[in-house]
Amino acid sequence: MALNGLADSDMIQSGQILLLPTVELPVGPAEKLIPDSELVYGPAFSHFDATACASGAGGYLASYTEDVEGRILSGPEIVQLIAQQYSVGPRLLLALLELKSGWVTEPDPAEDTLYYPMGRVEYDWDGLFLQLSWTANELNRGYYEWESYWPHTVELGDDTRIQLAAGLNAGTAAVQSFLALYNSRAGWETQAAWDGSLMTIYRAFFGSPFVYAVEPLVPPDLAQPEMLLPWKGGELWYLTGGPHGGWGGYGLAALDFVPAGDARGCDKTPNWVRAVCPGRVVRSENGEVVVDLDDDGFEGTGWSVLYMHIAADGRVPTGAWLEAGDKIGHPSCEGGFTTAAHLHLARRYNGRWVDAAGTTPFVMDGWTTVSYGPAYDGALVKGDQTREACECREPEFNGIIAGNAEGVTPGEGS
Repeated sequence: MALNGLADSDMIQSGQILLLPTVELPVGPAEKLIPDSELVYGPAFSHFDATACASGAGGYLASYTEDVEGRILSGPEIVQLIAQQYSVGPRLLLALLELKSGWVTEPDPAEDTLYYPMGRVEYDWDGLFLQLSWTANELNRGYYEWESYWPHTVELGDDTRIQLAAGLNAGTAAVQSFLALYNSRAGWETQAAWDGSLMTIYRAFFGSPFVYAVEPLVPPDLAQPEMLLPWKGGELWYLTGGPHGGWGGYGLAALDFVPAGDARGCDKTPNWVRAVCPGRVVRSENGEVVVDLDDDGFEGTGWSVLYMHIAADGRVPTGAWLEAGDKIGHPSCEGGFTTAAHLHLARRYNGRWVDAAGTTPFVMDGWTTVSYGPAYDGALVKGDQTREACECREPEFNGIIAGNAEGVTPGEGS
């Protein structure tokens, strides 16, 4: 009001020019805390054993168990599951868990941490699985948004803001962003520096994080292998979701599809999801099928493809080798959170979610993914044809028939 000489804070005029004051924010520490390869569940974790790590530390985590979507999992198994699903490094998850609650080394941690070990004290967020799910999703938010928003500021728990230093890498920015949650500025500065409490814990557990560095994590000239649409040639399916989170809300690697037909709601559809390219099934459980394209047995190296919401009935087993066009299973609502049967399809490279509309776009049967900005808002384009994502079933608007790419015919599968 002072800058613009405004007498009435409730009245401005159409066409009026307003000057905006410059706000100088304090800048956070510029030290690189971790390489990007420690933030994502990539090559640096091919031989990491969360159970052995937790057992050796002797804390509450090693003896903890929880019912996770109908399965009784141990604490270390939950850490491993979250690492795989969100593609977030388990060493970082363990260090943060120790920072927030002492669960890794303390046999009897403070009572106020037993339900909310990561510090999100809110209704329906109790238990290690949900607490670490929130943590991993927030880490991904900081990581994948770092390259999209600048200047990058974070809001602290005391309602002040800090600008992150310009020279940070995405992994460090993600850690600093997460530590800002529910923290005062003084607490954040105590935790978010190289000599702060988090990295002191990290180095005590695992040594320097830079010993595990894999650089570059993703080569600048990364090329996608040839891929087909994930259904039988000649079938009509609908694009219902443009680029959105690979797992959770960040890393816009995924597309959603539903087959034509009368199935609605969560009824398993009779149509088969089919492999977009050759690879080995390294996980097949709870709605998830993860296919490793380089066949080294670890989903965090090279290319991998996630097929999500695949019904247990008919789902391809772990260990199976697939050729392009082979059967994966049927779309359903199993796994994750959804209210309608569909296929959620996403790519990763070295553990990093690959943006479906980024510099290495998702291309299947000659259809190239484009984004219109917000999550889920996008299209597949081939030549002069465009099919826009929509929660509808309109053949000329979002319908695609597989097998139309020149010289490419999807396999019938086995």
